[in-house]
Amino acid sequence: MTLRLPAAGGGLRTYEPRSEPFAPATGAPLASRTVYSAAHVVADPFADGSPDSPAAVDWDATLAFRRHLWSHGLGVAEAMDTAQRGMGLDWAGAAELIRRSAAEAKAVGGRIACGVGTDQLTAGGTLAEVRAAYEEQLALVEESGAQAILMASRALAAAASGPEDYLEVYGHLLRQAAEPVILHWLGPMFDPALEGYWGSGDLDTATGTFLDVIAAHPDKVEGIKVSLLDARREIDIRRRLPQGVRCYTGDDFNYPELIAGDEHGFSHALLGIFDPLGPLAAEAVRVLDTGNVAGFRELLDPTVELSRHLFQTPTRFYKTGVVFLAWLAGHQSHFTMVGGLQSARSLPHFARAYELADGLGLFPDPKLAEERMKTLLALYGVTQ
Repeated sequence: MTLRLPAAGGGLRTYEPRSEPFAPATGAPLASRTVYSAAHVVADPFADGSPDSPAAVDWDATLAFRRHLWSHGLGVAEAMDTAQRGMGLDWAGAAELIRRSAAEAKAVGGRIACGVGTDQLTAGGTLAEVRAAYEEQLALVEESGAQAILMASRALAAAASGPEDYLEVYGHLLRQAAEPVILHWLGPMFDPALEGYWGSGDLDTATGTFLDVIAAHPDKVEGIKVSLLDARREIDIRRRLPQGVRCYTGDDFNYPELIAGDEHGFSHALLGIFDPLGPLAAEAVRVLDTGNVAGFRELLDPTVELSRHLFQTPTRFYKTGVVFLAWLAGHQSHFTMVGGLQSARSLPHFARAYELADGLGLFPDPKLAEERMKTLLALYGVTQ
């Protein structure tokens, strides 16, 4: 059986789908690395709204996907960029997501960490307002029993006049936090509003300020998540961290080498690409747990082409590909997204994503994925 898929430069080409999925072994909890998947939300396809309406979430399907990730030994990084935070999911929706997911994690014994931001401030704000918004969200996450991830703030980027403002705001939050947090540096390729974060457009200067925040409060920083798509910079930052502070890679381009590490250390993981790669990624880390670095790379290296495809420019629209693959894999019954974001990528992009994911065996039911891909192609006028 073959599919007719869009070809580069126009026209159609034939593709023969894989008949058998990758079958990961279920086994012991992950040991050598702490691994989080930044999970997507499932929209309610029957909600009567517009792209500007509050997010309508299918809570049952959303929580079921988190149980899927936990069942493979992964942690869930909740209410992050992958969940369309700031791109369709407002603070009210994120707060409900945090409450529900934290309760579900407690019920099933799953690891969870939740994003703390300032997205109540839809029209900017003063530094005092930024700090108050962070405080509100930090309190909610701590009350839910989840670990807090202090996310980069658009409002802080707009209000801060220099590095000293970042030092003051983050210092206040870290002193206030009841438990150690994860600090998140999200680059402008994911969100253009974060250009110049940490008070400088020069990455070396910004890195210095970031490390100064951590050095001033090492007992309140459990780890950092670096999402700059720059492996060398992440390694440099990792080697300069205080003893006991973890580095969680957020580099969806270079994650195998960063997780594998070198003689000086390694990165743990908090990745959006581990949403579609969950079972395969968990299997790779279990191989790494045995000390088999080559076997780990053999499993995970082939996934990079898919990840780089999903995260291609404009990178912030990678979420569309993540949800598309969740639909093909049968984790949700539809390809609808909060804010109508399913329209953010082209048919050729979807076709290549399907082909790469199918080649990796990511679809538990390849026939279902094939039929759903045919449905999408037919909607675009491609007959088989």
